[in-house]
Amino acid sequence: MGITTFTQEFTTPIAPSRMFKALILDSHNLIPKIAPQGIKNIDFIEGDGGVGSIKQTNFADGGHLKYLKHKIDALDSDNLVCKYTLIEGDVIFDRIESVVYEVKFEASSNGGCICKMSSEYHTKAGVELKQEEIKQGKEKAIGLYKVVEEYLSANPNVYA
Repeated sequence: MGITTFTQEFTTPIAPSRMFKALILDSHNLIPKIAPQGIKNIDFIEGDGGVGSIKQTNFADGGHLKYLKHKIDALDSDNLVCKYTLIEGDVIFDRIESVVYEVKFEASSNGGCICKMSSEYHTKAGVELKQEEIKQGKEKAIGLYKVVEEYLSANPNVYA
């Protein structure tokens, strides 16, 4: 088994605590509401959202994926950090054992935040991932963050 790590970050004018609440603590309610064309629903199949919980994301019909399951490994609301592992999915596990993600929201000097993300791909024996193979997933993640940013900008009292 090999491990390939990718990192990315982006800045947003939204305060870190609001982004954390929207994207981490309440994503199961917010994301299907503001991005129904991509995500049908997000349900906890184990736990209530704390460490050890497992949530399943069900994608809208006609997409590349049908579902993904993530397990929450660490959740630090004081430092705005979440670590979780992709443990199951309907397409991607032919070459990958798991993917460990860490997302951190840090304050920026303009009152907004810097969202830092790392993805650690644990591949099956003999599999080597290339940056290009991960690019589409990373772009979708950034796209989702931008949708949340736009929603929070338009609704300044939500998650305030």
